[in-house]
Amino acid sequence: MTQLTGGQALVQSLKREGIETIFGLPGIQLDWAFDALYEERDSIAVYHTRHEQATSYMADGYARATGKVGTCLVVPGPGLLNATAGLSTAYACCSPVLCLSGQIQSDLIGAGRGLLHEIPDQLEMIGSVTKWAARAMRPEEIPGLVREAFRQLRTGRPRPVELEIPPDVLQARGEVELLDAPAPERAAGDPDLLARAAEALARAERPLIFVGSGIFASEAWDELRELAEALQAPVVMSSNGRGALSDRHPLGLNSLAGRLLLPRADAVLAVGTRFVQPATQWGLPEGATTIQIDVDPEEVGRNFQPAIGIVGDAKRCLAALLAGIDGANGAGKRPSRAPEMAALKEHVADLLFEVQPQAAFAEAIRTELPDDGVLVGEMTQVGYFSNIGFPVYEPRTYLTPGYQGTLGCGFAIALGAQVGQPDRKVVSINGDGGFMYNVQELSTMKRHDIPLVAIVFSDGAFGNVKRIQQQSFGGRTIASDLLNPDFVKLAESFGVAGMRADGPEALQGALREALATAGPVLIEVPVGELPGMWHLYGGSAPERRWW
Repeated sequence: MTQLTGGQALVQSLKREGIETIFGLPGIQLDWAFDALYEERDSIAVYHTRHEQATSYMADGYARATGKVGTCLVVPGPGLLNATAGLSTAYACCSPVLCLSGQIQSDLIGAGRGLLHEIPDQLEMIGSVTKWAARAMRPEEIPGLVREAFRQLRTGRPRPVELEIPPDVLQARGEVELLDAPAPERAAGDPDLLARAAEALARAERPLIFVGSGIFASEAWDELRELAEALQAPVVMSSNGRGALSDRHPLGLNSLAGRLLLPRADAVLAVGTRFVQPATQWGLPEGATTIQIDVDPEEVGRNFQPAIGIVGDAKRCLAALLAGIDGANGAGKRPSRAPEMAALKEHVADLLFEVQPQAAFAEAIRTELPDDGVLVGEMTQVGYFSNIGFPVYEPRTYLTPGYQGTLGCGFAIALGAQVGQPDRKVVSINGDGGFMYNVQELSTMKRHDIPLVAIVFSDGAFGNVKRIQQQSFGGRTIASDLLNPDFVKLAESFGVAGMRADGPEALQGALREALATAGPVLIEVPVGELPGMWHLYGGSAPERRWW
């Protein structure tokens, strides 16, 4: 037992859990927490932003780029509400984010007196975008609640959690027992179901594997590759699963290739993915054996009813499947499907090449970004293309807004990714509309010397909205045109290097120079109206055959 303030108990507990970085904004309800952080400033770095939204986005980017827990710290009420955009994105992308929030004075919670930052039912409110949330009412409770928060983050499906602490609890002293971090738990999966699944896959002639971000949560990319090679099963990666298998691997496919290949599959294995498009839009092949593996029991059977549904950790379950098929049906000796997949990849590349200039911009970025560099996408035209058409070679190197589609998240997520991966190159792609949502974080970028390269594609509009208005509403555009600053001058006013690049070739040259720069850089790329590519995302497969 040690005499500690609630703030000290919080910081010491975070330190025991291995937290080295916090993204936060101070405020009066957090004074004692930040003072405790000052005491541990050599152990825990604090990145303060210009808006609470950026704290949660940066924590998310940090978490997804590293696999560690990302932590944000905000005041209650409007501070926490501002952070919910980032928490909702982390929730959609199954990202392990710990949100620490203040509260009003403990004995007045629920009284409705209108105290600073008071909102009714804050704990219940935050439950909509978290997996677990709790409130500490005494310093002695803090270590146990922090430990439970991390247990929630490190077991089952990773999603944000929240812990709120009133200011008087952060200030109060108590006899606190600090706790050691628990060992993570990994669900093994039902052995009988795994044996059935292994038998079905070994028997299949044209098995197909679909994966999502669950592969990253359990670090199962090696087991995935080994299973795919043993079965000669192509691996289709969702946008959040890109990099689970390198796009250079003969069996590594994007979702467009998967849509073309799915009708011919006789066994389909979905691992760590919601599997929404194949199950609800494309249609599963009649007669195919469907297998789903997910650590979240609520996800198994949500979007389709698999023939074999297994609740378990992807790493352990894929290893069990590999052991189960080893030696069966000549596993490991199957004829290579590399020539077939090469033809499919070539066909998909032809389809994607037709989407210009997005394809050329993506190629320019890929040419200059190292294999282990991180690209952070956005709700913008080059981002939509990149979800399918940008080659990804390593795990945790392609980040998206996920199904939440939070416009404006990309720049701040990329800042967090760069903090988490200081020795890697990180590039953020943005539209001019979304970039202005977090433009103030140019200050954070410079203040903390974060060497991110932010690309802003500027067309003077919410481009997707404007195109829909033009095509579906007879050209009656409303509220979709934008008045922009000169982004190069804006960056320079913050002390950030600014460049302008006209066209893909100029972007490639500017990016080469920017990536060789030690500090932060913004590149503005003026563009006109860009064509849509939604026909490649869903619906029936193109009529052209590739086989």
